[in-house]
Amino acid sequence: MIDLYFWPTPNGYKISIFLEEAGMPYKVIPVDIGAGDQFKPEFLKISPNNRMPAIVDHDGPGGKPISVFESGAILMYLAEKTGKFWLKEPAARWRTVEWVMFQMGGIGPMFGQNGHFRNYAPEKIPYALDRYSNETKRLYGVVDRQLKDNAFVAGDYSIADMAIWPWMRMPDRHGVEIDDFPNVKRWRAAIDARPAVKKAVAILEDRRRTGPIDEKTRENMFGATQYQRR
Repeated sequence: MIDLYFWPTPNGYKISIFLEEAGMPYKVIPVDIGAGDQFKPEFLKISPNNRMPAIVDHDGPGGKPISVFESGAILMYLAEKTGKFWLKEPAARWRTVEWVMFQMGGIGPMFGQNGHFRNYAPEKIPYALDRYSNETKRLYGVVDRQLKDNAFVAGDYSIADMAIWPWMRMPDRHGVEIDDFPNVKRWRAAIDARPAVKKAVAILEDRRRTGPIDEKTRENMFGATQYQRR
């Protein structure tokens, strides 16, 4: 059994998608990042960077429990454990890892900053909006080129798609016109139609924040609380 520490965000969906696609039994443990659940001592024991998602696999290596944090690491752990969604052939496996790292090092940080300055910042800063909007569109272009001759990012459906797709699920939140990226548009629709993906993104859907946030939530997510040493 896998304990999934989760909130309905792109990084959270990466892991719920894998678990649903692989048919693995799991229990969702909500981590309300607006309420400050990510700072609780019991959560910090398994995710020292106070970020979700994280997992506890009660049947880890040697049959012993193991906790894993960082969504990219979790995807690779689960792929290794199950033998699913990445290939054993070395070149194909490393191609998959390349694109997972591309998401972790590029798409996640840049889209996250874009979304912050576009949707949550108390003032609109043109330089920040331009910088992160332009970088977001550049990264869309990278993925669009890769998908020109590939049905999925690394060739076959893999953890690379699971890592990238949740961040490209709502292009309007990042100021992107999806029709400008036809290969991404086709790929997004194909993944969105998968039954396991539909189940994965429905988890805690009623608790996903889509509008303005209150001051307590802002403090927990972006204020001094976030930067305290623990």
